[in-house]
Amino acid sequence: MSFRVEHELHKRRRGRNIGLGLVLAAFIALVFGLTVVKVTRGDMQMPSAEQVGADN
Repeated sequence: MSFRVEHELHKRRRGRNIGLGLVLAAFIALVFGLTVVKVTRGDMQMPSAEQVGADN
């Protein structure tokens, strides 16, 4: 059972896929981190009816 030599195009494509995967993972971590901070600070609460009426 012999393995074929990997073509140079596949090596470059794998490198791009790994880079894109890392960028995507970093973006997901950033969005998750911002969400956690926003929820723990209490910024996710809906405005009360009094606050909405005061804006008009």
